Amino acid sequence: MSQFLSDSANPSGSQPDSAQGDTDFDQLDTYLDYSETRAGEAEPFRVSAEHRRKAGPLVMVETAFLASTAALIWLVNTYFPPGPILRILFPLPVALVYLRWGARAAWMSALVAGLLLSVLMGPPRSLLFLIPYALIGVQLGFTWVRGANWYLSILAGSLLGSLGFFFRLWLMSILIGEDLWVYLTTQVTQMLNWLLQKLVALGLLDIGVLGQANLGAIQTLALIMVLLSNVVYLFTVHLAAWLLLERLGARIPAPPEWVQSLLEE
Repeated sequence: MSQFLSDSANPSGSQPDSAQGDTDFDQLDTYLDYSETRAGEAEPFRVSAEHRRKAGPLVMVETAFLASTAALIWLVNTYFPPGPILRILFPLPVALVYLRWGARAAWMSALVAGLLLSVLMGPPRSLLFLIPYALIGVQLGFTWVRGANWYLSILAGSLLGSLGFFFRLWLMSILIGEDLWVYLTTQVTQMLNWLLQKLVALGLLDIGVLGQANLGAIQTLALIMVLLSNVVYLFTVHLAAWLLLERLGARIPAPPEWVQSLLEE
């Protein structure tokens, strides 16, 4: 009799909604398990629509958590700088949000981190985080999700980093009331001319080299040095992401073979 009543209540023989919800939650829990990438897996991490649908408030919670992590890393590095270690991690929380939840969540994470830093440290310092590090995080997530190689992502990130360097100079010049770029290049030119004079006085160089160091050549050299420094920085960021994000279940494209051979040695 009880069997007949249960069959009448559920004539299709399907599971109740609560059981179906538990099954969906278990599948989501299994999907979000953090595990190391198995050897030989090179396919980039992609976010499925079903994964986003099942996540619910988890997207908001994880986005807010990683945004606060990015802000905390910037805050600690500003007041208690341990060297270049934390600087390598600046764009990684935003990039991880992009890898796990897509572009909209990454932009929200960058915005929330900027607003949090604006409250804690003021708008100028929050802008220095947003440009370029938050933008680099979004750019890295965009290229990694699409499986772009390291050369392309490093080049794009280096261009953003160079633009961020000049944005920093522009912002500080406005706050101070002086053109820092012209000031820095002028000081470097004067120091170089002084060094050439000393070398001529010692007889190591001919007197004809004096006056050859001009402001235009110094500015061109400075542009090249800024770009090269950002290339080195983005390369270290890629190495840190490859070593750390893989352990969090967010795969990024594999490094070039020469990088893997160097790491193996």
